[in-house]
Amino acid sequence: MSALTTNGIVRSEWHKLWTLRSTWITLLTASALVIAVGITMGATYDGDDAEIDTVVFTLFGTQLAQICLAVLGILVTAGEYSTGLIRASLAAVPSRLPVLWSKAGIFTAVAFTVCFVTNLGTFLIAQIWLSGTDKELSLTDSGVLGALATSAAALTLLSLIALGLGALFRSVPGAIGAFVGAVLILPEVVSTIPFSAVDTTVKYFPAQAASALGSVTRVENTIAPGTALITLVLWSAAVIATASVLLKRRDV
Repeated sequence: MSALTTNGIVRSEWHKLWTLRSTWITLLTASALVIAVGITMGATYDGDDAEIDTVVFTLFGTQLAQICLAVLGILVTAGEYSTGLIRASLAAVPSRLPVLWSKAGIFTAVAFTVCFVTNLGTFLIAQIWLSGTDKELSLTDSGVLGALATSAAALTLLSLIALGLGALFRSVPGAIGAFVGAVLILPEVVSTIPFSAVDTTVKYFPAQAASALGSVTRVENTIAPGTALITLVLWSAAVIATASVLLKRRDV
């Protein structure tokens, strides 16, 4: 099989992504969780959570969706090692790196689109019940669309880190364990160390940076939203870059 062109690699990775049942299952599950929780929050709102930002309140389900998207990101890379398909992919692309970068690019575009559309729909549906309450907002209100978009960006970038971990560990269980342990649990453990410098540092960890996004109002005890977005981009870029270096150096 001759080496593929850039367009051929992208088409190949696009085809592989959408022909897997796991893609449809995880994306539909992630969207369903966000919408279901959003409807529940809107339908049961009685004013007790008035201090919570409306977009954050509506999108509580994204915390569950994050697990689904992280697993999908890991399957995109580590899944090919478990099936052995990676050998054919790298044989067709001897330079190797375009395969990983195409996977990352396609996954990023798909994940962000699905997350943003889901966030948009969930917000509008929840407003059916929240209309007339102190949480009534419209898409034209200042900061709403930005909050919906940055929430989608946060989910996407965290999942991109998971994709990079999948490429690093080449094992679905190993990458899931690394994501849960390093991204979700480790910061909580480190934050118990009673030093102000540690508290400041933890705010720049991926999950903590993500918590600064997706809100119309500034979230307390977090870094600025713009800084948080840049931080997540740098984390995901660092993981993908590390995976790229090792992909070139290691055997298949």
